[in-house]
Amino acid sequence: MEVILLERITRLGGIGDVVKVRNGYGRNFLIPQKKALRASDDNKKVFEERRHIIEEQNAKARAEAETHAKTLDGMTLTLMRQASQEGKLYGSVAVRDIAEAFKEAGHDVPKSQIVLANTIKSIGDYPVRLTLHAEVTATVTVSVVRSEQEEA
Repeated sequence: MEVILLERITRLGGIGDVVKVRNGYGRNFLIPQKKALRASDDNKKVFEERRHIIEEQNAKARAEAETHAKTLDGMTLTLMRQASQEGKLYGSVAVRDIAEAFKEAGHDVPKSQIVLANTIKSIGDYPVRLTLHAEVTATVTVSVVRSEQEEA
């Protein structure tokens, strides 16, 4: 299936690119999320007429993401978890936990924008990448510490 991209998609292309994708990816993700249009002649004409509007919207979203990235970049989140004497967590820290920590800190970061390189299963400091826009990323540090509760 060929689609016209309405925004920059990592490892796929930029605005206005006509790319070939798998049918399911296009039909189930790109088109419903308004990230692409089917590459028909009519849609190509409609896209070219609306191209400047789409590029302006993308530039505005990118500017907002850059200002948000400036406030988040270099930030440190501290999560308290129970752990063994060796520092192994009883469970793990997931994207959901990090999103909740951002919410408690007063920042609105959806789970879809948080990228964990590896699962967090022990105490320590971990870099976490935030993809705020296709072209804007920020890095925060998640510090996992042992909970205040001592074993009984």
